Amino acid sequence: MTAAEVFTPQTYATGVPYALFRELRLTSPVCWIEEPAVGGWPAGPGYWAVLRHVDVKHVLRRPEVFSSYAGATQIRDPDSARDLEFVRAMMLNQDPPDHSRIRKVVAAAFTPRAVRELEAVIDARAAELVGRVAEAGAADFVEVAADLPVWTLAHVMGVPDEDRRLLFDWSSRVIGYQDSEYAQLSTADPATLSPMGRAALDRRPRTLVRPDGRPVNPRSREALADMFAYAHALAERPRPGTVMAHMREGGLTREEFENMFFLFAVAGNETLRNGIPGGLYSLLCHREQFERLKEERELIPTAVEEMLRYWPPVMDFRRTAVRDVELGGRRIRAGEKVVVYHASANRDGTVFADPDRFDIARSPNDHVSFGFGPHFCLGSHLARVQMRAVLRHVLDRLPGLELAGEPVRLVSNFQNGLKHLPVRA
Repeated sequence: MTAAEVFTPQTYATGVPYALFRELRLTSPVCWIEEPAVGGWPAGPGYWAVLRHVDVKHVLRRPEVFSSYAGATQIRDPDSARDLEFVRAMMLNQDPPDHSRIRKVVAAAFTPRAVRELEAVIDARAAELVGRVAEAGAADFVEVAADLPVWTLAHVMGVPDEDRRLLFDWSSRVIGYQDSEYAQLSTADPATLSPMGRAALDRRPRTLVRPDGRPVNPRSREALADMFAYAHALAERPRPGTVMAHMREGGLTREEFENMFFLFAVAGNETLRNGIPGGLYSLLCHREQFERLKEERELIPTAVEEMLRYWPPVMDFRRTAVRDVELGGRRIRAGEKVVVYHASANRDGTVFADPDRFDIARSPNDHVSFGFGPHFCLGSHLARVQMRAVLRHVLDRLPGLELAGEPVRLVSNFQNGLKHLPVRA
């Protein structure tokens, strides 16, 4: 396997290339990666991959040098200057002080106190979902796990229950655009949606392919016309105390509002949709750890941290150098893309003893799955609450849980996802 395969989405259909990451950390910890054409997407200029834990943290803590705003945070460049200008309004794609201003608008909805008030309802929902698996005796755990973050986000955002499936579809289209099964997924039944949901569905693009055969950027306003129509309709009647209420009262511009809705509807959903089944798969593949956890429930918090380290839901994020700089012995020029690999940093043997070993008691556990620096994940505490709740109920209701077939991975060089995880009780 060559360094170029770090970029290729199909590489990840069979697993994260941890052996390649390990080799590169030792021989070329900051290395140049070619960016060939993939499917209908054109070739890109290439980028610097940052693979060591210390260097990943260095990049993430220095937005004044490695900017989220300059070229946004996805490896692929936006299709046009107009697309770049639009996505720059997203908190994820901004640098301080604008990033800090927008973050404060919604931070109140994610304080430890606010999350504590959600714990009981999250626990009840997790119990219901795991209980269905216990009753059925078998399930695709990806489908089970996908429901909890969607339900939680709908609750936090004030999205009516009947419209929850729209959140699932939007995140599938955006995150899974490199995978043919997810690229144009549409599972919401118009007959069950609210009038607001049905009106938004009428705005959904009929195709994400341009007349000349080029794909439409899945993160553009054009591709997500239905989601943004729904966001504005929902904002007309926000439920007090929800994220939508904070956003409406926060003085956001139209573009900032739309991108903030995008961020919660997609990023807040997809991280756990990948992290919960991925973490459970890691646990089931290490049966002795599963058996130990059943006996030592006090290890649930450290087990969740190890799941996040061992199966990072997000594998990488991009920055852009805004001036010439040296990193890892390489000279990086202003304007060049710099991509930090959380998946590699989490297996760095200089930080984690025996890094390829799955250890539910690992402590300390300085993983970077929630990022680092000013962009540290705002919803990390909420994510942990949901993961712990699912794990508790799996241990209680499904003590004999085991794999019932081979999992199917998402084709993506960004999200470390499973599309299917067959299990039996």
